[in-house]
Amino acid sequence: MSEDRSSNEQKSWLNKLTQAFAHEPKNRQELLEVLRDAHQNKLLDSEALAIVEGAIQVADLQVRDIMVPRSQVVTIKASQSPKEFLPVIIEAAHSRYPVIGETLDDVLGILLAKDLLPLLLADQPDFNIRDMLRPATFVPESKRLNVLLREFRANHNHMAVVIDEYGGVAGLVTIEDVLEQIVGDIEDEHDVEEDSYIKPLPSGDFLVKALTPIEHFNEAFTSDFSDDEFDTVGGLVMSAFGHLPKRNEVTVIGEFRFRVLNADSRRVHLLRLTPLAR
Repeated sequence: MSEDRSSNEQKSWLNKLTQAFAHEPKNRQELLEVLRDAHQNKLLDSEALAIVEGAIQVADLQVRDIMVPRSQVVTIKASQSPKEFLPVIIEAAHSRYPVIGETLDDVLGILLAKDLLPLLLADQPDFNIRDMLRPATFVPESKRLNVLLREFRANHNHMAVVIDEYGGVAGLVTIEDVLEQIVGDIEDEHDVEEDSYIKPLPSGDFLVKALTPIEHFNEAFTSDFSDDEFDTVGGLVMSAFGHLPKRNEVTVIGEFRFRVLNADSRRVHLLRLTPLAR
C-alpha cells in the first residue's frame, strides 16, 4: 500500500513539474508574447517591457540596419588646418570624427573633439592632426549588433567605421546607435522643444512629434500628404502600420521613413524621420 502511495505521489509530482514547464517559451517570439502578457498583467511596466524587447531584438539586427550611411558621415581631412576644420566640428557638434586622406575610403584614424582643447591654451604652429588620432575600428555591414556591443565594451571603443563587401567605407556606427535600439532614443541634446514639432539632427534625420499637424509637416518638407482623414503625422503613421506600432517599428510613406521612438498602449508620441529622396 505504501509503495502505491509513493508511486502516486511521484506521478503527481512529475505531472506538476511537466505542467510547470508545459508553457515555457520555445522560441524568441513566444518569449516576447510571455513578456507582453506579463505587461498586461501589470508584472512589467511599459518602460521595462520596451527595454527587454529591445535587448532581445537587437540580436536580429545588423550594423547596416542602424549605421549612419556614407553620404551623411562628417569627416575631417588630414591636410586641413584647425582654422579649416574647427567650423565643421562646431556645426556638427559630434564628439568623434573620422580623419581621412584624399578620399573617404582612406580613414587614417579617429579624432576626439576633446583632444583639441589644448589648442585653446596656446598657439601650436607645428600642429599635426595625425599626432592626435586614435586607431580606427573597422567592422563589416553584416556584423550583429549584440556582437558589436560586446566588442565595444571589451575594447572601450565608441565608434566603428563600417566597411562594405568591396572594402570601401559604407558608413559609421557608434555605441549610442546600438544602445538606442535597446533603451530608445538617448539624444537628449536634440530633444524636440515644447514649442516645436520638428527638430533636425546632425545625421540629416529629424525628430518629429506625432502631434505635428500634417499641414505643418507638408510646409516643412514640401510634401503633399492629405489631411482629409488625419490631422496629425501620428495618425498618418498609424494608418500606414495598420495597428498601434511599438518602439523601433519602421514604415515608409512616400519619400520618408518613419521609426517609432516613443509609444504607449494608446498612441505614438515621437518619431524619427529619414528623408529617402536625397
